[in-house]
Amino acid sequence: MSLIKEVEIDGRKYKFEFQKYAKQANGTVMVSCGDTQVLVTVCANADAKEDIDFMPLTIDYIEKFYAAGRIPGGFVKRETKPSELETLTARTIDRPLRPLFPEGYRCETHVVATVLSYDGVNHPSTLAMTGASTALMISDVPFNGPLAMMRVGRNADKQFVTEPNAEDCQALNLWVAAKPDAVVMVEAGADFLSEKEMVDAINFAHKKMEPLFKMQLEIQKEIGVPKRELVTKNVDTDLVGKVAAMAAGPLKTALEIKDKLERAVAVKQISKDLQEKLNVESDPKLKMAIRAAYEDLHYNQVRSMVIETNKRIDGRGLEDIRKITCEISNLKRCHGSALFTRGETQALAVVTLGSEDDGQRMDTITTPNEKKKFMLNYNFPPYSVGEARPMRHPGRREIGHGALAERALERVVPKDYEYTIRLVSEVLESNGSSSMATVCGGTMAMLDAGVPLTEPIAGIAMGLVHEKNQYRVLSDILGDEDHLGDMDFKVCGGKDGITALQMDIKIDGLPSEVLLTALEQAKRGRIHILEKMNATISTPQEMSVYAPRIYKVKVKSDKIKDVIGPGGKVIKGLVAEYGVKIDIADDGTVSVVSSDAIQGEKALKAIKAITTDPEVGEIYLGKVKKTVDFGAFVEIKPGVEGLCHISQLEEGRVEKVEDVVKEGDEIMVKLLEVDRYGRLKLSRKDAMGQKPTEF
Repeated sequence: MSLIKEVEIDGRKYKFEFQKYAKQANGTVMVSCGDTQVLVTVCANADAKEDIDFMPLTIDYIEKFYAAGRIPGGFVKRETKPSELETLTARTIDRPLRPLFPEGYRCETHVVATVLSYDGVNHPSTLAMTGASTALMISDVPFNGPLAMMRVGRNADKQFVTEPNAEDCQALNLWVAAKPDAVVMVEAGADFLSEKEMVDAINFAHKKMEPLFKMQLEIQKEIGVPKRELVTKNVDTDLVGKVAAMAAGPLKTALEIKDKLERAVAVKQISKDLQEKLNVESDPKLKMAIRAAYEDLHYNQVRSMVIETNKRIDGRGLEDIRKITCEISNLKRCHGSALFTRGETQALAVVTLGSEDDGQRMDTITTPNEKKKFMLNYNFPPYSVGEARPMRHPGRREIGHGALAERALERVVPKDYEYTIRLVSEVLESNGSSSMATVCGGTMAMLDAGVPLTEPIAGIAMGLVHEKNQYRVLSDILGDEDHLGDMDFKVCGGKDGITALQMDIKIDGLPSEVLLTALEQAKRGRIHILEKMNATISTPQEMSVYAPRIYKVKVKSDKIKDVIGPGGKVIKGLVAEYGVKIDIADDGTVSVVSSDAIQGEKALKAIKAITTDPEVGEIYLGKVKKTVDFGAFVEIKPGVEGLCHISQLEEGRVEKVEDVVKEGDEIMVKLLEVDRYGRLKLSRKDAMGQKPTEF
C-alpha cells in the first residue's frame, strides 16, 4: 500500500507518493501537481570507484510524448535522443544536487526523472528537482538535503508569483534551487529587473519552499532507510606537511605568472617534481594522495591570496576587468560578425539572417509545434583551451551556456522583427567566462548585421571567496577562480537592469546583503564592458549585401489559392523565375525572401499583380498565349487572359496578326473593358509608349 504526502503552496497541491512504483530502486517517488506526474528514481552502485577523484553522478530527465497524449513526429515513432530542453533540465537538476553529496562519496549514482503525465499547466521540471531530492532523502545514498526548486514570475501588478503562467514569465522567469538554510542555484531570464528586485525574487522563492523541506524531513523519518557508511580515507598529515614544505614556495611563485598557459605549465611541473622527489611511481595510491595534498595546497594558496591581499593570481584587484578589445565585420561574406576578446577569453560571434520558415521547430510535450526565431549556438572546441582531443557534438555544458546567452539576448530583439536570427559563438580562447564573451560578441554581431536591438547587452562572470567569515567578491573571474572559488555567478543585462542570471553556490549559506553586493559589483563591471563595446559599435549597421531581404504583401484569403496555383504551379514558377523563396501565412501574408533586391521586387510585383483584380484603364505587361485570325489572346497575369482584337494591335490596318505579334511575345496592353460575362478586352495600341501599372 502506497504512502502519500501532500503539500499546498499558493493554492497548488503537490502530492508525493511512495512505496508503489519502481520499488527495486534505492529511492523512488511519484510527484504530482494537477495532472502533471513525474516519476523520480535513484539507483547507486554498492561499490565505490577507487581510481577517480570526482562524484560519478548521472542525471536523466525524460519527457514521454504519451504524457501529453501525443505520438512522436518523424519516421521513428518513439522517443530517441534527449531534446535540448530535456538536456537543459537535466543540467538544472544536476548542478544543485552534485555539491550536496558528501566529500569522498564515489559510488556511481543515477537519478532518472520521467514525465509520465503533463496537463499543459504545471511544469514538470520543478517537480523533477524536488522529487530527486526526496528520493535521495529516503534512500541509503549519503545526501546532505533536503533540496527543493521553485519557479517565480512577476505579474502585471509587479507582484511575485510562484509557478507562473506564460504571461507572468514575460517580466521574470526565475528558477531557484535551495536548501532550508541556503540558496544553491539560480537561473533567470528577466525584463531588465534591478539588482534589488532580483534578490527579493530569490528570497521570495526560498521562503515559499519551506513546506517542501518540512515534508522531506518528515518522510525521511517515517520510511527512510539508514544511510550507507561512507568510507573516508585517513589524511596522512606527515605527507601533507611534506608536500607543503616542498611546494608552497614554488607554487606561490608560479601563481604570480599572469599568462594562463605558462602558469598552468609551472603549476603542473611542481606536481611532477613532487612525485619524482617522493618516488611514487611504484605506488599508485601514494601518487593519488600526493596529488590530493598538492591540489589542497593550490586551493588554499589562491584563496588566501584573495582574502589577505585583495589581489588575485593574475595581479588584478577584486573589481578589475581584464583588457577588452572589440572588432566587427571580421568575416566578409557573413551577414554579421564580431570578435570579442577579454584577457585570454575570445569569442567569435557570427549572425545569419533568414526567413520565418528558417526558424527552429520545437516539438516537446511542453512546447508542441512552436517555432523559435532567435537561436544561439555555443561551440567550445578543444583548441580553445590548448588541448588535443577529438571534436564532439555539443554536450550539456555547451547547450547550457548557449541557452544562458540566448536568454540574455532575446529580450532585446524586437518581437516584430521579421527575420529569423541564428547566432553562433565560436569560442576561440577560454580562460573564464566564455559564455559572457558570447553575450558581448553576440550583441555586436547582431548590430553589425543590422538587427535593431532595443539596447546593447553585456555579460560578466563573478566569483566569491569565503574564509573565516570574510567575503571577497571577484569581478570577471578566471577559470582557476571559478574552479577554486565558492560561487560562479553570471550576470547579463543592459545599463539599467538584468536580462539573464545564472548562479551556482558551493558554500552553505550566502547572506542577502552579500548577494546584493555581488550583483551591484557586477553592474559596475557590466557598464564598463558596455562602454568598450559601444566604442566599437552602438547602433545597427546597414544590412550586408549578402543578407536576404524580406518583402511582404497582405492578400485576401481567397487570393491565396491564386498565388499557389493548381498543384503549386504558380508559386513554383515564381520561385524558379525570380530565384526567391516565398512563404505564405494563413492570414494571407506573403513573404518574398531574396538576396537580390531587384529580383525580390520583381517577384513581389508579380504576386501583387496575381492577387489584384484587373481594372479598366490599367496597363499590363502581358504574354501572348495564342493568336487567331481576329486577334491575340494575352495573359496579363497567371490564369487571366483577355482578347486584344486585331484592330487594337496598332494604329492603321493590320492585315495579319502575326505581322505584329507572335505567340510567346511579351507586349504592353491596356484593359479597355470587362463585359458582363467577365471577358477582358485589351488594346496594344492604347498602351504603346506607356509603363505598366505599379502594384
